[in-house]
Amino acid sequence: MKISKTSSLVMTLLSIMLCFLRAKSQGVYCSNPYQLCFQKYILCPAECPSTGAAATNNKVCYVDCRNILCTSECRRASLNCNRPGPACNDPRLIAGDENVVYFYGKSKEHFSLVSDPDLQINARFTGHRPAGRSRDFTWVQALGFLFNSQKFSLEATKVATWDDSIDHLRFSFDGQDLIIPEEILSTWYSPKKDIKIRRATKMNSVTVTIKDKAEIMVNVVPVTKKDDRIQSYKVPSDDCLAHLEVQFRFLNLSPRVDGILGCTSRPGFQNQAKSGAAMPVVGGEDKFRTSSLLSHDCRTCIFTGLSSSIKWETGHAVLDLDCTRGASSGYGIICRSRK
Repeated sequence: MKISKTSSLVMTLLSIMLCFLRAKSQGVYCSNPYQLCFQKYILCPAECPSTGAAATNNKVCYVDCRNILCTSECRRASLNCNRPGPACNDPRLIAGDENVVYFYGKSKEHFSLVSDPDLQINARFTGHRPAGRSRDFTWVQALGFLFNSQKFSLEATKVATWDDSIDHLRFSFDGQDLIIPEEILSTWYSPKKDIKIRRATKMNSVTVTIKDKAEIMVNVVPVTKKDDRIQSYKVPSDDCLAHLEVQFRFLNLSPRVDGILGCTSRPGFQNQAKSGAAMPVVGGEDKFRTSSLLSHDCRTCIFTGLSSSIKWETGHAVLDLDCTRGASSGYGIICRSRK
């Protein structure tokens, strides 16, 4: 009888432990000591058990460790140009103070979006300048990442005509091309397991996770005929201007963080764009320009390649988006401008 009771107790404990371990793979641990939910493990809802890929209902788990309720919720795994955080279409920014500002950039040039001691994120712009215009229409065509001693990139490939049945994403890591199978949830890990790229759909949509620093959702889309008709982009016949729609979600940026987007998350950030303007423009092309997609040689770049064990409170650590084209909260580059 004792053996039976002991066996029953062991089985019960094993079941509890298995449930616990399973739950641990479907939640978020709040590791920032400056956030309200510090040291709490917040489980994801059953209908969206993962933060990194969409469930069958096209939703992902979102956890805000700054919220006093310390709860999770399901949000649509899509980019929303009407909420803070995305980088969609002809880029504009939602700064750390939640005001919309515009950054023009220039086609085929590279600019620092985020520069921190252990993380650098650059963007390469693609664009088009119709006759009679003094500036390019620009879109984000590629992202370059430097994380500690590693370098990787993803980009939208150039095509004349858009085809949904073809993957238009190209990846590289430390100078070598990456091949990620075209299957939902196909996942690639860096050798140190601190960088993860996972396909959200078979093609043209991935989530990039950088351990303890960022989560980035990326879609590839063309400039559509509707966009062209509304904005008068006059898209050339040999290039549909395929570009990236991006959602950033940042964690533990340092108080010194710089870059077009990063500087807006600094404590005490002061928006230099003209308040009340119909199109408030933030300048600084010269100070944010880098020589290549994977360089950190801009005038304000602070990337050193050295990791830090210090956890920072930024006040604006989490970014968000949902472009109607079809995912959490924050400040980033978004949507269309009327330049």
